[in-house]
Amino acid sequence: MPFTVVVTILAVLYSSFISASLLSGAVTESLGIAATLKLILLKTTIALDVLMSISLYVAVVMGLSRMNKDQEISVLRSAGVSDHRITFVVLVVAIPIGIVSGVLSIFIRPWAYEESYTLNAQAEAELNTDRFQAGRFYGSERKGRVVYIQTKDASGKQMENVFHYTNKNGVSEIILAKEARQQELAAGQRPQIHLTDGFIYRLMHSGAKDTVAQFEKLVYFTDSGNVQNFRRRAAPIGVLMQSDKPRDIAELQWRFSRPIATVLLALIAVPFSRSPPRKDKGERTIFAAALVFAIYYILSGLAQTWVEQGTIGRVPGVWWLYILMFVAALASLSSAFRQKRVVRR
Repeated sequence: MPFTVVVTILAVLYSSFISASLLSGAVTESLGIAATLKLILLKTTIALDVLMSISLYVAVVMGLSRMNKDQEISVLRSAGVSDHRITFVVLVVAIPIGIVSGVLSIFIRPWAYEESYTLNAQAEAELNTDRFQAGRFYGSERKGRVVYIQTKDASGKQMENVFHYTNKNGVSEIILAKEARQQELAAGQRPQIHLTDGFIYRLMHSGAKDTVAQFEKLVYFTDSGNVQNFRRRAAPIGVLMQSDKPRDIAELQWRFSRPIATVLLALIAVPFSRSPPRKDKGERTIFAAALVFAIYYILSGLAQTWVEQGTIGRVPGVWWLYILMFVAALASLSSAFRQKRVVRR
């Protein structure tokens, strides 16, 4: 129950943060409401593997601490339930959640990145006609651009009588076209518009000769975004496994480490619930649990960055962190078991 509540709250908070970020960037105007909602869901899906490991860690601390505070753990021990049995029950919950986290990280996350990059490319394109209504002028003072479309069809992709003006570096360029079509984007493809039957007027304000060109078909490319980043985060596992680039190695190892991190964090959380059931001790336990997770979060970022930069090779890669976590989990659990045996004697 605590896991379900925490992961729901974190997902809603993350979705709200993404929504505010997209709205402040005027992405809704560029993509439309439906595509923006899809982009929010995709970005939340990308973060789910991390949110699940955080939620399980918090849930184990919350759930077992509450049972310890209410003396339920003591009742279980008096009935013959050992600490090993309690740890086993935590593993019974943690392993399936870790498997789900691994599936999300290895298979679902690359697909979500691919879809979100496509939508981001449409939103960030300099000339995304999806947001333009027919019969209105649209201008950008920062980019020195003015666009006018006389008519659009029902799909919004086919346009007639298009006017496009730009002013950069002392040169004004005017494009007039009878027809234009916004192309559907494939994965990794640069945003583009196909113009037909028109003229290009280039006005040189420096005193050089102006030029006029007539075209039957013109392909206008707009901003393409970070293609390298797209390939790495949206690449299938097979492609990453065949690559020797440090960034690809770091991405591959990070994906495989998600289920391991989920299970190890759950094991590390178990000893935090074994403090004496007093208020002051409980507050210190929660603070210690938060501190441990903060240290893990910082080290996980460092481990991935070191592999990306080539500071650490494929071996040990990011795995040194999880070996350290495994040793810490065993040490803390063993220490807690020994303390309980001493108390019983």
